[in-house]
Amino acid sequence: MSDESHEHVVPGSEEELDSEDVAGYDFRGDFDFFDMLSSYETTGFQATHLSEAIELIRAMREEGAEIYLTFTSNIVSSGLRETLAYLAREDLVDVMITTSGSITEDVIKTEKPFKMGEWDVDEAEMREQGINRLGNIFVPSDRYVWLESYLNDFFEDFFAEEKIRTPMEFSRELGETLDDEDSILSNAADNDIPIFCPALTDAEVGNFLYYYRQGYDSDIGIEIVDDYDTLIEQGLLADKTGLIVLGGGVPKHHAIMTNLFRGGADYAVYVSTGMEGDGSLSGAPPHEAVSWGKIKQEAKNYVQVEAEATLVVPMLVAGGFKVE
Repeated sequence: MSDESHEHVVPGSEEELDSEDVAGYDFRGDFDFFDMLSSYETTGFQATHLSEAIELIRAMREEGAEIYLTFTSNIVSSGLRETLAYLAREDLVDVMITTSGSITEDVIKTEKPFKMGEWDVDEAEMREQGINRLGNIFVPSDRYVWLESYLNDFFEDFFAEEKIRTPMEFSRELGETLDDEDSILSNAADNDIPIFCPALTDAEVGNFLYYYRQGYDSDIGIEIVDDYDTLIEQGLLADKTGLIVLGGGVPKHHAIMTNLFRGGADYAVYVSTGMEGDGSLSGAPPHEAVSWGKIKQEAKNYVQVEAEATLVVPMLVAGGFKVE
């Protein structure tokens, strides 16, 4: 073999890299969860991104940043509802931005649980049985029958004195009616954490608002611009802001768009499985938001964990909020 051919196969290197050695958790001896989590820093791939995300959340807290938590409704469909309720119960975040489905499902779960199911089912048969499928989670339709009755009673009081209300008022006052320590809405209301829902009509809440307005009071309505003003002004008053973004869609964009008014968010942690290649917002990584001025350009101030949220969010919360 010629020296030239050998050089192609084994080119060698002239300098030793000064970065950390790749090494995972040593399972010998007693197990320590937080030591394992610390080992993610040098594990590589998405484990290292998760470690970086935990460090950014700790930095947000140390600097007293206004922490925005955004999440889509499937987060509340799953057992992550209890994780987010913990953050609200302990007053660990300052702003929540979510979808109408999150509000719908949080209320339902205060009275009637969702049930574990399967991915592979006969969908037509499920329809006949009155069972709705969310991945491998089943939601019997009687939950929505109960919800309609509950909301109709709530609407009467909610619109009694003011006919035009905001989504933030809706989530707060609805949360005040709930008695469930695992309710996101209830805990947020207790700690005066605003919940913004710019697309309030995009779930059963919207359906029942439609029925209520048609059948009982045609003058009621939901005003969204007032909430937008409030969210922008809250960001302008903050010395620092940090974003924890679970999933994409409207909640994600509402957080980064309103931070544009203050020159961008100071920190951002994304947890997403969205693809960048289709140009959608849900798949857009943090550095794309830098180009828009929605996240500030600073060293190590953002990271994206490319993972399904139920796998990593409990570890993110444990590492970012449970360890002082």
